[in-house]
Amino acid sequence: MRRFFFVSCLTFFATSPALADINHVLTQSAQISIDQAYSSAKRIGSTYSASGSNVTPSVTSGSTTTSGAIGGLNLGSLTTGVPAMVDTNYAVTTSGSAFSFSESAVIGDTIRAATAVTTTTGTVDDLPTYGEVVTGSGGVKSTLAATALSSGIMTITAGGAGTSAILSNKMALEID
Repeated sequence: MRRFFFVSCLTFFATSPALADINHVLTQSAQISIDQAYSSAKRIGSTYSASGSNVTPSVTSGSTTTSGAIGGLNLGSLTTGVPAMVDTNYAVTTSGSAFSFSESAVIGDTIRAATAVTTTTGTVDDLPTYGEVVTGSGGVKSTLAATALSSGIMTITAGGAGTSAILSNKMALEID
């Protein structure tokens, strides 16, 4: 019986598996990018304002002058999206007394045919012509290059303006 127990114990310990996992991961990546050319244009609208004290406005249309009238924007006569201006004349109401006067006018952008934005060498060749324009020149590739070899050697060659590169090398070893 002792012999059986001894042999049983040896068999039990001899067949027990070892639980160990090894996971090894190598990752390399190279990414290069070149900025695109862009342009954004926004039309501005027409505005008119006038204010003052001790002044009398008048508008002359044809040969008729109307006292107390204010001109400004004639919305009934839009041409390519912009109203015509009606001139206003101002005179001091009481001579010798203090007066103040302020007038402001902004003539808006006309509606134009579509403006093409093309790129040939990384620059914007044809710019839109509206009141608010934001334009960015595109990048120039020049000598931009990136290389990642299986040996772990990674290289990058700088490019022109508006370019970027990201090189990444990751090594992970997991023993469980």
